This record gives sequence, structure tokens and C-alpha cells, in this order.
Amino acid sequence: MKILVIGSGGREHALVWKLAQSPHVTQMWCAPGNVGIAEERLAKNSGAVECVNISTDQLPALLAFAQEKKVDLTVVGPDNPLALGIVDFFQKSGQRIWGPNQKAAQFESSKVFSQDFMEKHGIPTACAGTFSDVKEARRFAESLEGKCAVKADGLALGKGVLICATLEEAKKAIDEILVNKAFGIAGAKIVIQEFLEGMEISLHAICDGKTAKLFPTAQDHKRALEGDQGLNTGGMGTYSPTPFLNETELAETGRKILFPWLKGCAEEGIDFRGILYPGIMLTKNGPKVLEFNARFGDPETQIYLTRLESDLVEVLDASVNGTLDKIDLKWNSNASVCVVMASGGYPGDYAKGKPISGLDVVAKLPNTKVFHAGNARHGNRIVTNGGRVLGVTSWASDLKKARAAAYLAVGKIQFDGAQFRRDIAAKALGQ
Repeated sequence: MKILVIGSGGREHALVWKLAQSPHVTQMWCAPGNVGIAEERLAKNSGAVECVNISTDQLPALLAFAQEKKVDLTVVGPDNPLALGIVDFFQKSGQRIWGPNQKAAQFESSKVFSQDFMEKHGIPTACAGTFSDVKEARRFAESLEGKCAVKADGLALGKGVLICATLEEAKKAIDEILVNKAFGIAGAKIVIQEFLEGMEISLHAICDGKTAKLFPTAQDHKRALEGDQGLNTGGMGTYSPTPFLNETELAETGRKILFPWLKGCAEEGIDFRGILYPGIMLTKNGPKVLEFNARFGDPETQIYLTRLESDLVEVLDASVNGTLDKIDLKWNSNASVCVVMASGGYPGDYAKGKPISGLDVVAKLPNTKVFHAGNARHGNRIVTNGGRVLGVTSWASDLKKARAAAYLAVGKIQFDGAQFRRDIAAKALGQ
């Protein structure tokens, strides 16, 4: 089987790494890929994964490449090409592709669509309002006493959510998005949600249009600094499983969210084939959805795929074919922890081109994998080239050991200005 993966981040490196382990794969490309992806080899024939210099939004070029190479399955990693309709575009030309179509991708590409859908179909979520008028938005924020989340409607690289504790902060956030256009066209409308208190976790479910199968629990760390301080980022680390939902509670949460979601999709003619990734707040009144994403999380992919025992090719194939009900997802009992090493200043301004050392040392550590993201090759050196640079991931028989192994590996990697959170998984360990 020939596979094309679209994307260039840590999520896509994890997808390539796991797909390459399948005996079904005879050839693989990644567009545009990254330094780490280019070093992966196929289990079937030791063939190299080839990186192709086509960006994720060049849909005609990606389709032409898939047709030329006779690709059997294209796997889409990031949200932007999904929102642009790459799945519909490929399918019109008879190309098999995994990911939600443009209509289904609205669960992530439009916070307004998603909020309206949840309210219409009885999915537990926060009290919220949708606004394009500044005065109306401010009035709603006042009704919440300023304790709210102000969200840009469209895609904003995981940074379009501003958490506010006071009315002054809420007004500033509203102005930042609607008046100052901090997120451009993505902020033409905003959703303001009441601030929900509780423990936040990430859920993932793979879907095939009629069946949804839940993954184990995970917890992401969105804020840049320890103790959930600082600006929102694309994610500074994650771990799985969490101790905050047992298997019975996870299944019940799935019933409360996925059942009405699937029913609503059927009623509205939404054929969702891909990953649904809801962010969940475990409130005193039960689990509530903060927002939906329509693809694998980053860095959740890195920890999920180090725990998944099933052949990922077979899982994605069943998602495309509508046969998920015929397969079982198998997970190992390990805990997995991913710590993101980012450029100094991220998610604000940061420098590029800083040489990275220690990767060769970490490559020899057991049960540890470095997933590459914002870096590049400069001569014979690997240098920083983005905000989130590396996802250092370790797995072990329990969370405490996995966390210790991940931070041991992080300590062996150096680049100028490297920043990372030192409290990934601390909540689960009561620290």
C-alpha cells in the first residue's frame, strides 16, 4: 500500500512513525514533512519515507502528486487543508483520503457552527453567545461578570481562545479580536462562553460516518507557563491515561456526548469520517464540551500512537470504508508522556536557526521517541525553525516512570533559548 501523509509537525511525525510500522505499507511520502520524518524507515522493506516540498494548502499540487504516484491512501494531519476542503477535492477525482470533508470539518473551522450544533442537539456545553458586534459582546460578557472564554470563530493555530477572569480582561479580549483583528478573518465573529470550572481533559474518537470509537483519556497543557499561566499555545505537553475518569465514567461521558453528536450528524447530513477531538471540562454538573476539533490533537497524537497496539493503517482504512464496527482498538497498559520543547518567546516572537544538540544521545534511550516539529536541517546540523520544536515522548509501566523518563530525555537536549513546562502530568500525580 502506498501512503501520502499531509503535514509537517509533531503530529504528522507520529502518524508517519506509526504507519511505517504496518506490514501493509510499501511506500510512503509526507508533504511537506520535516527532518525527523525524513529519517523514518518502513518496517516492510526498510524503504525511506520521502518528504515532498508541497505545502499543506496547495491542494491541486497535492492531488497531482497523489495521482502521479498512484497513492492508495492520503492521510491528512492538520486542520487547515481539511477546512479548505481537501477531502472533497480528492474524492471528486477518485482518490481515497482519510479525514472529514469540508462540511464535517466545520466542527473545528467554525466555533459558531459547533456551538450552535451542540445547543441544537442537546450536547452538554457551556452557556454561550455568538457576536460580531462589539457592544453586544460586551453586554454578554458583563452578564457573566467577565468570567468567560472569548473565542475567534475560525482557525487560529490553537491560539484563538482568550481566557478572562475580570470584565476588564473580557473587554480587552473582545476588542483584541473584533476591533484589532488579532486573528484576521478568523475573528470576524466570536463565541463567548461562560467560564467552566473543573478538570479539563482531551478526548478523541475515531469515526466512520455512523460509528465512533473512543480513545483512552489524555490531558493537554495549553498554557505556555507552569501552573497553567501565560498565553495559550498549540500545546506544551500531554499524557495518557489520566486518573480523572475511570473506564465506566469514560464510557458514560462518551454516551452523553457522542450519542447525541452522531444523531445530530445523521439529522443534518454530516458524514464525519476522521477524528473528533472534543475538549472536555469535568464540572460539578458533569462533563461539558468546551470545543470540538476535527483532527488528531498535537501533541496528543504523540502519546496516543505510542500506546496504540492496533495497526493504524487498518484503523484508518476502516474509518474511510465505514467498517469501524468490525474492528477493535487495542491499547497497551503503558502510560505515555510528551514534553514539548519550544523556542524562547513562543507563542510570541522567537528566533530561528538555533543549533540543537543531544538528539543522538536521546535516540539511544529505551522507550523514548523524539517527534520533530519546528526544525530544519542546516548543513549537517539540525536547527530550530518554528515555535514548538520537539515533542519528547516516553512511555513506561506507570505515569511516574514515564514522566521521569521524558524529563530525563529533555535534559539531554539543548538549544539556545529552549523553553518547556516542568509540570506536565503533575496534576495526575497530585503535585
